Amino acid sequence: MAKRIFITGTDTGIGKTWFSQALVQALVSGGQRVAVMKPVASGATKANGMLRNEDALMLQRVANVEAPYEQINPYCFEPAIAPHLAARDAGVSINLQTIADSAEYLAKQSEWLIIEGVGGVMVPLNETQDVVELIARLDCSVILVVGVRLGCINHARLSAKALVDAGINCLGWIGNCIDTGMPKLRENLDTLQGRMTIPALGVLPYASAPDTDKYVAAMTPVIDKILES
Repeated sequence: MAKRIFITGTDTGIGKTWFSQALVQALVSGGQRVAVMKPVASGATKANGMLRNEDALMLQRVANVEAPYEQINPYCFEPAIAPHLAARDAGVSINLQTIADSAEYLAKQSEWLIIEGVGGVMVPLNETQDVVELIARLDCSVILVVGVRLGCINHARLSAKALVDAGINCLGWIGNCIDTGMPKLRENLDTLQGRMTIPALGVLPYASAPDTDKYVAAMTPVIDKILES
């Protein structure tokens, strides 16, 4: 059965997809069989009459375990809004068991299942359940992507606390430098390393545009830590 890693983040737009893609590529390059999921996506366009999310398609392209799009992204909504609101507008209720069934299908075919979340840890998925409940249901280990910008210390510590309080196995956090002009960058990273209650896995360098090759090159020590866990 596949090892399952859920990639969550401190916010939306902080590089979860690019980190997930780099992680998948690094594992594939190491000879691993890797399946992917983006269980819930809001923000999609129609292709041949079907809604498709670009993040899910990016992950599908780099995985080496083929699967139908609907297994990779069971819940896909057109407007780029909070997923529980997008689902409500579409007359759909996001069911965690439906997602778990797709994860089980993919896990049986692979050595690794890399799952990218939507938004952050406490984003609502339906009227009563948040992303953190989905992570627990899928029985995943977690990597928290921290968008390194002003406010990241608070966001990162609260996200880590929510995961730990839920009893979820946290492999650690990785910083993604998304603000090239951030004052006191090194000092903020040092504070995170000193105050976070989960391990530091590494820091991805700033790129003016997402640079997958640069990210993959930076992934080697992260991959080593993951394989050792």
